[in-house]
This record gives sequence, C-alpha cells and structure tokens, in this order.
Amino acid sequence: MANSTDTSTKTAPPTSEEASRNANRSTTPGSEGFKEFIGNGWAEREETVPPARAQAAFAAARRATVSAAFTGVRLIIPAGDMKQRANDTDYPYRAHSAFAHLTGWGSDSEPGAVLVLSPDGDGHTATVYFRERAGRDSEEFYANPAIGEFWIGARPSLAHVAADLALETRGLDEFERVIDSVDTATLVLREADAAITDRVDHARIRFAAEQALSTNAADTPFSIEVGGDHEPDGELARTLSELRLVKDEFEVSEMRAAIDATERGFTEVIAELPRITAEVRGERVIEGVFATRARLDGNDVGYGSIAAAGPHATILHWTRNDGAVAPGDLVLLDAGVELDTYYTADITRTFPVNGTFSPVQRQIYEAVLEAADAAFAVVRPGAIFREVHAAAMGVIARKTAEWGFLPVSAEESLEPENQFHRRYMVHGTSHHLGLDVHDCAQARRSMYMDGVLEPGMVFTIEPGLYFQPDDLTVPAEFRGIGVRIEDDILVTEGGAENLSARIPRTADEVEAWVRGGVA
Repeated sequence: MANSTDTSTKTAPPTSEEASRNANRSTTPGSEGFKEFIGNGWAEREETVPPARAQAAFAAARRATVSAAFTGVRLIIPAGDMKQRANDTDYPYRAHSAFAHLTGWGSDSEPGAVLVLSPDGDGHTATVYFRERAGRDSEEFYANPAIGEFWIGARPSLAHVAADLALETRGLDEFERVIDSVDTATLVLREADAAITDRVDHARIRFAAEQALSTNAADTPFSIEVGGDHEPDGELARTLSELRLVKDEFEVSEMRAAIDATERGFTEVIAELPRITAEVRGERVIEGVFATRARLDGNDVGYGSIAAAGPHATILHWTRNDGAVAPGDLVLLDAGVELDTYYTADITRTFPVNGTFSPVQRQIYEAVLEAADAAFAVVRPGAIFREVHAAAMGVIARKTAEWGFLPVSAEESLEPENQFHRRYMVHGTSHHLGLDVHDCAQARRSMYMDGVLEPGMVFTIEPGLYFQPDDLTVPAEFRGIGVRIEDDILVTEGGAENLSARIPRTADEVEAWVRGGVA
C-alpha cells in the first residue's frame, strides 16, 4: 500500500556481489538468541511528517511540462545506485540530476530510487519508488552495511518522503509491477542506472515478441537491442536536459546561494596563503580549504577543484593539485560549492601569491578581463549563445596579434579556417550551469550553442590565456603563465547580471584582496 510505514517484516539480504566483497570480513552474529536480543528493547520511534519542502511545487511544475511532452507514455527516471570506489567501499552517493530536478530530492535522496510517470488520462501520475527502511527486528537493520540503519544512520519512511516531496511513494519492491507493465512505448533515462535500463530493454523486447505472436507481423511494434541506442529514449534525455535551460525562481535563488558560499570559500583560501606557501603541496591546502567550506555550506564541491599554481595554471583541467605555491606565482583557482539541492557554482579567479602582479602577468590578466567584459556586454534576451564566445574571441585574437604571436592579423585569424589565436585558448567561453557544472549537455545544438538567450538562463563566461612553459611562439617571459577569469551570469529581462561580481575581478581589486585577506 502506498505510503505504508509497516516495514517490520522487510529484509534486504546482501547481494551475491556484496557477499563476495565482504567474505573475509568479520560477520555479525547469526544465532536466534542474538537476533531476538538485538531486535528488541528499542524506544518507540516517533515520526512527524514534515511539510512539503520549498522546491516541491517547482518540481511538480517541471513534471507537468514533461508530462505534456509525452502524453500517454510511461516514463522511468532512475536516481541511480551507489558506485563502487574500491572493493567494499563506494563513492559518496549523488542522485542523477534529472531525477533531482523532477523530484526536488537532492543530497538526502535514497540510492536506487526511481521516479515513474505513469499515464493517467491526459496527464501522468508521479510515483517515487525507493527501498523503505527496515524495522529494527529485521536482519537488514544491523547486518547490511550498505543500507542498514545501524551502519549508515536513520533512513526516511515512505510517509516522510511522500510529505516532504509532495509525491506518492511506494516501496522499491513494488517497482517490479512497473517493469511487468513496460510496453514498447515506455521510455527510460538510459544513462541514470544501467541495471534498470537493461531490465526495461528486456521488458520492451518481451512485449514486442508477445505482440508479434498475437498480431499480424506487419503490425508488430518496434523492438530494440538490449543496451543499444534507442532514439525515443534519447528524446526523453534531450527533453529533460532542455527543460533545465531556463531556471525557475527557486533555481535562481539556489544559484545565488551556491555562489555566495563559493565566495566564502575563495576568501578563506586567500586567508590561508601563509600556510599554503609553507607546505610542499600547497595546492592541496587550497583544495582542502575550499572543500571544507563546500561541506560546511553545501553537499560537496560541484566538480574537482582546480588549484593550479605557476605553470600548472596552463593545464586546463589540472586537478592533481600536488604542486607547491611560491611567491611570484599566479594561482588559478577554479572551484564551486554544490548545495544540498545539487545546484553548483563554477567560478575562477587568478591571483598573485605575493599580492602584486608582475608587469607581464598584469598584461595577460587585463587582456583576459577585457575579453570577459566584451562577452558579458553582448548578453541580453534575444542574443544567440554562440555570440558570447565570439565576442571574447575577438579580444583574444586582437591581443595575441598585437603582441606578435600570430602569423596573420587578428581579422584573418578569426576566419573559421584559421583560428590561430585558439592556440592560447582552446576551450569555449561559456557553458550552461545549474544542477550539473556543464548543465543541459544533452540539449540540441539549436537549443544550446545556436539557442536564443532567454531570461532565467544561467551560464559561465570564462575566457583565458595559457602560455605553456615550452611554447616557443611566445617570449620567454610569457611562458608558464596561465590566467582564467570565470563568472556565473544570469540573463534578465533587461539584459544580464553577473552573479559572482562581488568576488574581486580587476587586477587592482585582486591585488588589494590578496594583500588585505592574508591572515
């Protein structure tokens, strides 16, 4: 029965894989006497169901949009399960972003949960299936280290989650009925949970075969290969991705909060510069200081932080973060706090360790800032997303041409067949931001790169210049210097807002920030 909390007889024994991974570990007692003793003597568990969380109404509106796009079609959106890190340890759990977007369930979500939208007249009934907690008289409570409350702490009841998310909830064992009801029209978000996708594929094939046996072959519904591409599933993934292109009021508020937390993290890094420069692996201290703020204010970092000092700043995705930080270096810090709702910031600042840019460092920094400001200037409703990148590239081409680094003029370099200036900035200028650091990644090009900007869109502007230590096309004094400035931008009705503008951006502001922030 939906929302039932009677779970005293439910037991989830370890899977064969879990058993093999734990074969050499000590085991809990199995005698009937022990089971009787551990299953009794517990205080009565009192539960007060909460009011619906603030995001519940927004999630319901998102589901309504999806429902209208897939009338009469059953949709299965898994949260995904735990992922193994090593032997019997798993990575910290994070639900799939599409599941979080449509349910409002973030860092407190249950591994293995599934959202099902079942056709109901012209709309859908939404149900979240998850493994309900076991009673303390079950073996799961004390003997299952993956989900037992003795091991991982209290887990929510069906009634609690139903009230919290304003959604119907059912036990995960009832998801079997959904699989039994799968037809060839049923769609699944394939990337979210490989095991569920495999089961849906098999169920669709079974249904198609049964139909073929009972109808004329010419009328047989389509089939698919297990694990193969399935274009209707791809359409679901695209729709869910494109749904996040324009943020609602709740999402914009969360983005602001994530950016505020990230600002605090950056400021705390600056304050720790004396300790950072004293350690052999100073970059690791930067990473750790920021990660502490991320865990205090949110769920985690939104992606692997880039704490790149000196020549490491020329490596675009430097996440090893094991280098020293020395006076005279620039530090490129690319990091973002992910909130418990999973919304993340993505901000980069480049600063001089000793509080003063050298003349060449400042020259490069101000060129990158000019490119960022040029890109921001074109952001407004009705502009095309790719125009943001084009504006930044115009500055990068002009500056590198003025410095004598290009074999042609800036105008010639900007021609599609040339692009010589991209040697010093090979990445793009912008990407959408939200639940994922590279949000809406499965959207169609016509909606993303060639898409028209609308109020509520949030994306980065992040030009840079990177002169590798061994790049002989630039003077020696430029080599080993990398600069990136990245801000998070909201498209508004009247233009745009730089949500991260409070974090120092100009060269003078950055120098004052470093000098004033060091403890």
